[in-house]
Amino acid sequence: MKWPGWHLDGKSIADAAVSDERRRIARELHDVIGHSMSLIAVKATVANHLAEARPQEVRAALAVIEQTSRSTLAEIHRVLDLLRSDGDPRQDRLPAPGMADLPELAVHARSAGIEVDLTVREEAALPPAVAMSVYRIVQQALTNVITHVGPTRCAVTVDVDGRQAAIEVVDDGPHHGRPPRAGRADQGGRGLIGVRERARMYGGTFSAGPRPEGGFHVSARLPYGPEGAPE
Repeated sequence: MKWPGWHLDGKSIADAAVSDERRRIARELHDVIGHSMSLIAVKATVANHLAEARPQEVRAALAVIEQTSRSTLAEIHRVLDLLRSDGDPRQDRLPAPGMADLPELAVHARSAGIEVDLTVREEAALPPAVAMSVYRIVQQALTNVITHVGPTRCAVTVDVDGRQAAIEVVDDGPHHGRPPRAGRADQGGRGLIGVRERARMYGGTFSAGPRPEGGFHVSARLPYGPEGAPE
C-alpha cells in the first residue's frame, strides 16, 4: 500500500540520509569554529590593547591563540574526514570529543577570563554519541558566555545517572554592572538552536534565558537507552 504523496524508494531514502548527514556536519563545524574563533577574537583584542604596555600578557594571549588555532584545525580536519571517507572504515579519524575533554573546555574559557567551576558526576559511562552531544552543549554554552558576557563567573554541572545526562551552565552576568554584549538575549541564535536540536534528538528538554538574580542559564536533559539511542 502506498500512502498519497509518499515515495519511499531507495533514492529518496538516500537523499534524506545525505541531508541528515550534512546538517550534522554543519552543526559540528559551527560548534568547532564558533567556540574557537570567539576565544581567538577575545585574546587578539587583549593582545592588541596591551601590545606596548604589558608585553608579558601579550605573549600569554598569543600562546592561547596558537594553542586554540592548532586544536581547532585538528577538529576541523576530523569533521572534514567524515566527508572524505564516505564510510570507509580504513579512513583514519581523530577521536570524537567527549566527557574526558570537558576540563580542556574549562581551561580554554578560563584563558578568556571566565572563572569556570566545572563539576562532573558520572555514575555510568556515556555512549560515545551522547558524550559528544554533552561536550558540544557545554562548548556552545561557554562560547556564549565568552562572546556575550566577557569576564565573569560560570558554573558548569554535568550529571550522568545511567538514564540521562543533565547539563547546567549558569553565569553571573557581566562584572562591574556592564551590560551584556549585543545578542545575548536572543535565544534563537544558531548556537542555541543547535543545542535545542541535540536535546530534541534524544527526546530531551532544553531551556535558556536570563536569570532573575542576573546572568544567564542554559539547561539540557538528554535521556538515552543502553546503546545511546534516544529512549
